Amino acid sequence: MTFSSTPVVDLRREPVDGVLDHVEKALQTGLVRDTVVRKRRSVGARTEHGTWVRIERRPLGRIDGQGWNGAESAAALRGVAMPRWLAGVAWREDGGEAAWRADETELIAAAPVRSGGQLVADPKLPGSWWATLNASLDALASQHTTRIATPDTVTITQAGVTETIRRAFPDRPVDTTISRWTPAHADLNWANVTGPECWLLDWEDWGMAPHGLDSATLWVSSLAIPSLADCVRHERRHDLDSRDGQLMGLFYCAKLLAYPDEANPRLRPARREADRLLAELGASACQVEEGQG
Repeated sequence: MTFSSTPVVDLRREPVDGVLDHVEKALQTGLVRDTVVRKRRSVGARTEHGTWVRIERRPLGRIDGQGWNGAESAAALRGVAMPRWLAGVAWREDGGEAAWRADETELIAAAPVRSGGQLVADPKLPGSWWATLNASLDALASQHTTRIATPDTVTITQAGVTETIRRAFPDRPVDTTISRWTPAHADLNWANVTGPECWLLDWEDWGMAPHGLDSATLWVSSLAIPSLADCVRHERRHDLDSRDGQLMGLFYCAKLLAYPDEANPRLRPARREADRLLAELGASACQVEEGQG
């Protein structure tokens, strides 16, 4: 199970049969090989027990002191629509450059809203879906954890938020101070939620984060589809209209705009929304200064 020494390993292209064999022995269950789903940094498959196994490879430098047992630790959460965690195993890769982790969870029959590539059409999710999402995110934000969220496997910090926003908008200064931190899923895109029944998948990166991070992630992921982005803004308005939520919206727009890909259909709406957010954040700062004067 030794991989090449290239800086980035893409599990959609690397051989993983040895990894799957290892997981079967460790978890004492067979993996149904024709159900294997391969993503850039994870592989998933059904088991012969009627469960689901998610396998992730992570460089050792991306495993900090809190560990990376996100699915296991998330089992303590209450009121969140998520698969029930059953078992897990972790090991160090031959050669020592990375670690692997496999988690066995309840099998969710509903499919991800986006199973691959870019979401290009409004999925027209029912009201019950939005009710479950809202209840889950609100319940999550009300709980407590010592974990720190790691969106894109990078620990989120005040300094990181500030740097990302200032790199994208160097000539438009804004106060980036986060005032409220709450638990977040931290990878809430359309590949990690199912429909038409709402379940939140892949909890490896969850932890404390600036309030509104999840709502902002889902909103920016929807910008190529105006009707869907409007739905997210409406349903999560108490997050996205807060100052911290506005900063998170700007943060995720900045991620797109700092290194723009003109082929990305979210790029143009991200520019427009970033202008709006910068203006609103600037106006709110002026109001605070006037109130203190």
